[in-house]
Amino acid sequence: METNQFDEKARIAFRALMEKFWVLRADEPQLYQLIREREKVLKRYITEKFGFDLIVHQHFIKLEKLPVKAKSWMGMKEFTEPLDYALFCCALAFTESRTVDEQFLLSEICEDIKDMYPGEFPIDWTNYNQRRSLVRVIKQLEKLSILHVVEGEIEQFSMDEQQEVLYEVTIYARYFMRSYPKDLFEYDTIEAILASEWERQTDDARRKRVYRRLFTSPVVYRENEEDADFDYIRKYRHRLRDDLEEHSGYRLEIFKNAAMLVSEEKKQELTLFPDQKAIMDVALHFAAFLRKHQETYPPDAFGRIQLSEVTLANLMQELHQQYAKGWSKQYREGSIKSTTQELIALLKEWEMLKRDMFTNNYVIMPLVGRFAGVYPKDFLNKEAASNE
Repeated sequence: METNQFDEKARIAFRALMEKFWVLRADEPQLYQLIREREKVLKRYITEKFGFDLIVHQHFIKLEKLPVKAKSWMGMKEFTEPLDYALFCCALAFTESRTVDEQFLLSEICEDIKDMYPGEFPIDWTNYNQRRSLVRVIKQLEKLSILHVVEGEIEQFSMDEQQEVLYEVTIYARYFMRSYPKDLFEYDTIEAILASEWERQTDDARRKRVYRRLFTSPVVYRENEEDADFDYIRKYRHRLRDDLEEHSGYRLEIFKNAAMLVSEEKKQELTLFPDQKAIMDVALHFAAFLRKHQETYPPDAFGRIQLSEVTLANLMQELHQQYAKGWSKQYREGSIKSTTQELIALLKEWEMLKRDMFTNNYVIMPLVGRFAGVYPKDFLNKEAASNE
């Protein structure tokens, strides 16, 4: 049922569009129908506040989300090296050259990728690492529903380059890539592609930048004294809070050096921090440790803490001594070095840590100050009793 009100159903649809790459009618018919019923109010709000394009197709719905800045965590998590992305682009070109429901063998796409691959050295499918890379690519295409498996299993290809799998191209292969204002070959850098987006966003560009940053990143930081985006957030914070809560259900939190959207409830469809992974315990205790020892690790005017590799290693040693009793076996008994590397990867992914390009120090970002983890008193009492 169509409505002009941005109601709870519209909020559910909006969150789903922000969280998913696309909504396929065949896979999620109820969500697809929900978005169709609220299409008008969704399009109006998304166009006005974000400048994003909402594509409604008879087979799928896709919100084309462009970030203000490209971040490393925005890549495909399944991909582990640049070759994966190169092969993925070649595979996309192959699928776009085929008709919908056309069937083909794995060996056919392998041959076409070899011909198209632009690297300095040619692809050699007798190379195990290159075959594993293609396996990751094909699995991603299957996950995105761009390819449909008719017969066979791609995993066998990693062990035998003669292995065959029968595929067919789906209707979605035509719509994975978004359209650009100019031919892609006319852009030299990622920054140029992102900058071209603002050539068509002539109205309220600052507001659209802020909304995009809040929804496509875990946090928006105050980067300098003249940070126009952060100044906008602070200046219009009451209006932003009311609008975001009404349309998304998220709460806007603003601190001196950081602003972020927070979910009051744990919703299965959302990617939230912290989650149930065991490394989260280490991260929560790490944040509590820094807060407890602010005199030893003082933040600068923008809430950032610089730690050298040696300082971080010593800190993690102390952290392990104080908190490891309650960690999972992997981190309780594993090497502190490997735990530190996992923690660094986690914090980088959530924009809580970066590397200073000049000093090579680790920079702990202000978002780490937003959370902390402590053991409950009964756990501490049991520990104390067991040590007597």
